Amino acid sequence: MEPGERRPQRIRQVLLFFVFLGGSLVCSEPWRYSVAEEMEIGSVIANVVKNIGLGVEDLVARGARVIFDDYKPYLLLDQQTGNLLLNEQLDREALCHLTEPCILYFQVLFENPLQFFRAELWVKDINDHTPAFLDKHILLKISESTAPGTSFQMDSAQDLDVGKNGVQNYTLSPNPYFHLKLQASDDGGKYPELLLDQFLDREKEPEFRLTLTALDGGSPPRSGTTLVRVLVLDINDNAPEFESPVYEVQVPENSPVDSLVVRVSATDLDAGIYGELSYSFSHVSTDIRKTFEIHPISGEIHLKALLDFELIQSYTINIQAVDGGSLSGKSAILVQVVDVNDNAPEIVMTSLTSPIPENSSPEMVVAIFSVRDQDAGDNGKMVCSIQDDLPFLLKPTFKNFYTLVTEIPLDRESQAEYNITI
Repeated sequence: MEPGERRPQRIRQVLLFFVFLGGSLVCSEPWRYSVAEEMEIGSVIANVVKNIGLGVEDLVARGARVIFDDYKPYLLLDQQTGNLLLNEQLDREALCHLTEPCILYFQVLFENPLQFFRAELWVKDINDHTPAFLDKHILLKISESTAPGTSFQMDSAQDLDVGKNGVQNYTLSPNPYFHLKLQASDDGGKYPELLLDQFLDREKEPEFRLTLTALDGGSPPRSGTTLVRVLVLDINDNAPEFESPVYEVQVPENSPVDSLVVRVSATDLDAGIYGELSYSFSHVSTDIRKTFEIHPISGEIHLKALLDFELIQSYTINIQAVDGGSLSGKSAILVQVVDVNDNAPEIVMTSLTSPIPENSSPEMVVAIFSVRDQDAGDNGKMVCSIQDDLPFLLKPTFKNFYTLVTEIPLDRESQAEYNITI
């Protein structure tokens, strides 16, 4: 049998070994710990000795350590007490943005004998951000012939906090012509709409200045305000309509800044100023405003910043076309970010034993390491190997961890040193 024909059999043996080994090396249920963001460094999160049922002296003897999936040292294991200590102040918004719950995955590794315990660190949000409107002024142009009950959509406030600490309510300064109605957005948040209560009369009152306030659910609540300026205009009886209710586009993540994403177009049957359209984003997030820009006249949307598939795979951009009478038509753009193979695999060495004694029993652990590739799909698939002519074996253990072990007893007099390339 040729060497190339024996390799598939060896691969199957390694995979079977991995399935057998996984049951004894890895704790089946992950531990779960929680910590509030911005807690002081050195705070005690939990005690792992109580979870494992071992003595404190076993931590040093077995080489216990903490390894996070992104290799960052958020926690420190005190081997004298078994306490997990906060090693850096955590910012939930920087770690997870708007993702909830915010979970950092890690393992407690024991080297001798080799054993993994899975764990999760849940970072809890505190109300440390104030709601803020992206625009200090909101301008609405409303025809005096607009019927009572007509609604006018306004941009929502942004709050980096999540859950009850995010924006929960809006209020409007008292006036006889308008009141607020809250609508649910696709992402589970709320945005305000201005509802007209009675006919406007431009000759009596051509302009209104209203204060829109956003409040979060903290105790006490934080708030942010913006000025709503309403200009009363003449009759406009046709709203803009987009040629498509949804635009779907795919954009490679390596597209340069200022690349054209898509051009949207709407039509309005009115003539003159009432048929002149202005394109804009509609209650979009800060991320979208930082990444994309829309030309108000042409409707072209360009990249304002580089894309990164590993961070965000898709964007939903709500857009509107507003005519000279403030009537609007709405559409949405679904941008799918296409992954590019722009990340090389990474190898992180966790443990290395060198030198090793000769005549050691087979399968002595020489090194423990992990690999990862931040790309997705086929671009993120990896093959890990060493040279074929060495008396060592590479074995997958848990998740993306591997162990390098001896295949046969070694003889220093025959060969005193090996160079192993992973």
